[in-house]
Amino acid sequence: MDWLLFGLFVGLMVTGVPLAVAMGLAGTAVVAAAGLGMLSLPTNVYTGIAKYPLMAIPVFVIAGLIFERAGVATTIVRFASAIVGQRQGGLAMVAVIVAMILGGISGSGPADSAAVGAVMLPSMVKAGYPREFTAGVIAAAGSTDILIPPSIAFVVYSLLVPQASVPALFAAGMVPGILSGLTLVAVAWWLSRRHGFESTPAEERPPFWKSLKEAGWGLAAPVIILGGMRSGYFTPTEAAVVAVFYGFIVGMVIYRSLTWRDVYDVLVESAEISSVILTVVALASVFAWASNTVGTFDHLAKAMLGTGTPEFAMLLLIQVLLLFAGMFLDAISIYFIFLPLLIPIAMHFQWDLVWFGVIITMNMALGQFTPPLGVNLMVTSRMAGVTMESTIPWVLWMVAAMAGTMFLVTYVPELALWLPRTLGYL
Repeated sequence: MDWLLFGLFVGLMVTGVPLAVAMGLAGTAVVAAAGLGMLSLPTNVYTGIAKYPLMAIPVFVIAGLIFERAGVATTIVRFASAIVGQRQGGLAMVAVIVAMILGGISGSGPADSAAVGAVMLPSMVKAGYPREFTAGVIAAAGSTDILIPPSIAFVVYSLLVPQASVPALFAAGMVPGILSGLTLVAVAWWLSRRHGFESTPAEERPPFWKSLKEAGWGLAAPVIILGGMRSGYFTPTEAAVVAVFYGFIVGMVIYRSLTWRDVYDVLVESAEISSVILTVVALASVFAWASNTVGTFDHLAKAMLGTGTPEFAMLLLIQVLLLFAGMFLDAISIYFIFLPLLIPIAMHFQWDLVWFGVIITMNMALGQFTPPLGVNLMVTSRMAGVTMESTIPWVLWMVAAMAGTMFLVTYVPELALWLPRTLGYL
């Protein structure tokens, strides 16, 4: 059964079948071959998505789109420019900082990349940055979105690993997310200096206090979301709903940049994005249930542990495996495919499952801008009008830098665990 499950899954992917469908069909084949009962499939599809924490996903998607359409990104760009000032590589640094701030609102890497790209691409190209470099920087910056809370990826991880609560994961992702962003800021600045990009600043430095006042409504969103959860006033799902209503008020009443037509478009687009995510979750649930029922991952986990590989080497092996998988698969699919295998290994070595979720998610963040199938890079390359292959000379520097940060968090767990422990989540 093990060979049937993975053989069929890989075979379907190679022939071009969509990933979610490949997982669903492979799981269905195992259910049929093992005589587990075909009538169990509809139940597993339904129970895969009929979970209260998953309600946060479509609502966070709506919140991110509302803030994007409300023009919050533009005000945050001016604020970030006021912080960075007029310096060589300033716009590239601003792009990363803006992506990190928006990461505290949307929870989706591709959405963050699209929002930042819409605002920063024209000004960076006008300032003389190559389109390939610009696409790479914005895609890499958008990847921090799934680390800096709120994070859709952490919600899904908590669903599959109940021992790791969403608030604990959100807190644990904060320091690694900021470290990753600062690493990308340093790389963007260094590459700009090395290649002479933006040798003459394109615009004057905006007044700090004025830009802070204009961006205040957007900057308050992460504070409301995270502060409300920390104070216990609302759950992560309720926090997402609060973020939507707050964004609606900012766009319709404060900035007056949202029309009712814009609200309708946001609801339609968020429904499309959410349906894709939840379809993957539903069909991946069939794959995960079938593999767990026939013991596929138990067999693999026992085989890996039976090799006698020491803890340090096992952790490194898992990192390399997930880095490779992240080049081809999206984060949610990787969770459903690999977590049933990796969690028993983590429990064998008594690894903290909150920290383990952070380093797995950092791998997913890397995968979002690593060719050949980095989703963020797909978005920004299309927006910049360049091929993904042309961005590789620039992106590889950012991949290497963020991988270094990931390995630092891997072997210094307190970087992830200090904040949730301080806040009492652990």
